[in-house]
Amino acid sequence: MTTDKIYNLIILDESGSMSSIKNETISGFNEVVQTIKGIEKKFPEQQHFISLVTFNGLGINTLLDKVSVTNLKQIYPSTYNPYSSTPLYDAIGLSVLKLKIDVAAIENVHVLVTILTDGEENSSKEFNHTHINSIIKGQKDLGWTFTYIGANHDVEKVAHSISITNTMVFEPDAAILRHVFEEESNARIRYSERIRNHVNEEPATFYTKSEDFNSDKQV
Repeated sequence: MTTDKIYNLIILDESGSMSSIKNETISGFNEVVQTIKGIEKKFPEQQHFISLVTFNGLGINTLLDKVSVTNLKQIYPSTYNPYSSTPLYDAIGLSVLKLKIDVAAIENVHVLVTILTDGEENSSKEFNHTHINSIIKGQKDLGWTFTYIGANHDVEKVAHSISITNTMVFEPDAAILRHVFEEESNARIRYSERIRNHVNEEPATFYTKSEDFNSDKQV
């Protein structure tokens, strides 16, 4: 049996504005981990790995680097401490290019990159918009899937400007963020179903539809 290897790269904003939803962000990530563990059991022909990269003005931090989901443990409040500014482009550029090198020689590889931020780029030093747009286009041509989950800015405009069409908009509210992570987990199940069914092209939207979660909606 051929084993499909799925690399889940999560790029998570750790800037100061995420403080109000810190606990929900940690809980949501841990729920995603449990979902991926369940997916691996449901689809035994798939092997899943997780990389978690957080970013703020103090640096880009790789908390998990291609860890097999079988051995993965939860993260805790001491692990994730929102502070400072938002070097979004540096976080995307450094983590995507590293993973590109790491999986280059691996067969039957699939990569799902999820970016979650509640603000726009404001402090990158190594990468700019042009760099990131080119990097993402190049990896999408290789079959990578990118999703952008955001709040407090024009999410679809920013995502489309860097060639990401899979988006979800939310408000930084605890109940809403729980709903966002629930839908994100459901999307991962659909993604694995597509791999099992040999549907290799990127879907028009990673989610069932382009979701927009805000405080005026019931969650």
